[in-house]
Amino acid sequence: MLWVKAFHIVFIASWFAGLFYLPRIFVNLAMVEPGSIAERGRLLLMARKLLRFTTLLAVPALGLGVWLWMGYGIGRGPGNGWMHAKLALVLLVVGYHHGCSVLLKKLEANTLQRSHVWFRWFNEVPVLMLVAIVILVVVKPF
Repeated sequence: MLWVKAFHIVFIASWFAGLFYLPRIFVNLAMVEPGSIAERGRLLLMARKLLRFTTLLAVPALGLGVWLWMGYGIGRGPGNGWMHAKLALVLLVVGYHHGCSVLLKKLEANTLQRSHVWFRWFNEVPVLMLVAIVILVVVKPF
């Protein structure tokens, strides 16, 4: 199980790296001057490739997490409220990931009118979720 846990951590870290950087590309897209077609195209290409790669990292991260959850039997019985909170946050991370794909589609269609400031705030969300998840897993406050 230690190998599973090690690879779970590696894939989680990699998945989050993509979730940290993808919205940063969105910030840059929101700042592109209207006539900069080449720059916009290059940023959209980077975002598409990063989203695809990040999605490929999310699948084993989640699969290994389920394996650990089932293998250790965590979450059953008293004193495991932290695991329920963690799983709720994991669902939010999956939703955030999906939200990034929706935003990218709207950016590609040029139908999204969000400012770079909005994307900068949006970019902070995965950091907060990761901090909360790590605290729940390590501290197990309830």
